[in-house]
Amino acid sequence: MTVVTTRTDRAAPAATSRGGESSGDTKAPVRRLRVAHVTANFADGSGGIMLREALALDREKYSSTILAPEDGALFERAEDAGLKVIRLSKMGRGRRVYPWADVEALRELSAHLRAGEFDLVHTHAGRAGALGRVAADRVGGCAIVHTLHGFPFNEFQSPVVRRALLAVERRLGRITDHFITDGTFVASEAVRLKIAPPDRVRAVITPIDAVPPVSEEARREGRILGIPAEAKVIGTAARLVLQKSPLDMVKAVAALQRPDVYMVWLGDGDLRAETERLIEKEGISDRFLLFGTRDDVPRLLPAFDVFAMSSLWEGLPCSVVEAMTCGIPVVATAVNSVPEVVISGKTGLVARPGDPVSLSRALAHMLDHPAEAARMAAAARIHIGEQFRSDLLGQELTQVYEMALVFASIGVAGAAAGSR
Repeated sequence: MTVVTTRTDRAAPAATSRGGESSGDTKAPVRRLRVAHVTANFADGSGGIMLREALALDREKYSSTILAPEDGALFERAEDAGLKVIRLSKMGRGRRVYPWADVEALRELSAHLRAGEFDLVHTHAGRAGALGRVAADRVGGCAIVHTLHGFPFNEFQSPVVRRALLAVERRLGRITDHFITDGTFVASEAVRLKIAPPDRVRAVITPIDAVPPVSEEARREGRILGIPAEAKVIGTAARLVLQKSPLDMVKAVAALQRPDVYMVWLGDGDLRAETERLIEKEGISDRFLLFGTRDDVPRLLPAFDVFAMSSLWEGLPCSVVEAMTCGIPVVATAVNSVPEVVISGKTGLVARPGDPVSLSRALAHMLDHPAEAARMAAAARIHIGEQFRSDLLGQELTQVYEMALVFASIGVAGAAAGSR
């Protein structure tokens, strides 16, 4: 896929320019700004964040349309909330690049953006971020905002792959009017790596869905999974994919060598078969339980004694924030913006990514020191409550969109990137 590095026909309207005026003194009503929200994952994670953002916008000022792969689990929720949706048949959820498929996805997306006459296109994450921004740039006449949920490159890739992906992100930055990031670490890294200019990026903390706090009643209800009442439970909610590193979690739990500890994994993915084989090999099939995709995760969270995350890379994972809000002690790998919320020894424990021994040690500490774990969980609830305020999200997005529209109207994004 060719990445466009110059902007042609990109003059976007100011916030009220497409409302129009009639002759004389009578002004026509201002049309709502049309916003296209584009993602390759409308089932969880970044898809949930995108949905909450679309719902947070003022309906009197903005008309939002969701564009996502047709298998997205959140379409019904979006439609019930009154949002317009477009189900994409060509865009896949994977991270790998398939040139022939991506060309088809780009054509499909470009056609929808052209037909929708959008004022602003807001893309999310890797594949949709690349295809969406290129499509919007080709269509023209709109501002482009991109949310970085972490980065498509990481330390576990080969240097050649990392350099190539970084180069692509830098080039895409030249057609991006404004960036949003999950947390301040991702924002600072985007500037440091010359992906985003310092005046075109903003860290926006997206609030999560409401989850019940831990209580004995909630704990009993969460144990519907058939786990013994006296067992200690480590749990997580994540896809079984390379990014989430489920094999590291299997090895970490096995290393505990504690028959009283159960592990519950909520989520599915293409690594399920390999994960099952390793679970059997480690001899923990009776207590490392894969329950697949669930729609009642908030209800099940209180059943966990410790919430664990083994990811190799992340932005700011919603599952960790939900666990903290619920009052569950958290152990997570120290990747990207995670340490902003999981402050080591204060609001949780961090482990070295890609290191099952480090993860196992952190889990053992939480299990062996329940009073210490409870102290960290209580501190985490306070910390999260101060940051994840739903009343600020719409206001912050509006400010970003207004700036992006201004930058697009004067064509400054390419000029800003040209100084790199």
